[in-house]
Amino acid sequence: MESFNYSSYDKCPIRQVVSKFSDKWSMLVLTTLDQSEHGAMRYTEIQRQMADCSQKMLSQTLRNLEAAHLVSRKAYPVVPPRVEYALTDLGRSLMPSINSLIKWALANFEKVVA
Repeated sequence: MESFNYSSYDKCPIRQVVSKFSDKWSMLVLTTLDQSEHGAMRYTEIQRQMADCSQKMLSQTLRNLEAAHLVSRKAYPVVPPRVEYALTDLGRSLMPSINSLIKWALANFEKVVA
């Protein structure tokens, strides 16, 4: 494995990559999309599942995940406007790691939070 200077933010691949999805809302959006029955969800469906997330924060989170190539956005030319969000191949490839982290968090919640 190549050696990196992890104290230098701009050169640390771990910090650069993880910062794109490590906030509370991003992890929840990714998990929500991953659990979708149809593979894609409309904004209102995501919002319904994440009721404690403000509209502004959800919109910003979806834009950030799209910019990081983890989520795709597809707009349909209909009235009223219809937009669907889905995990990209890159986003789907991240989910086993996130699901492992969730499993670890559930198993160790009491020890970590106490």
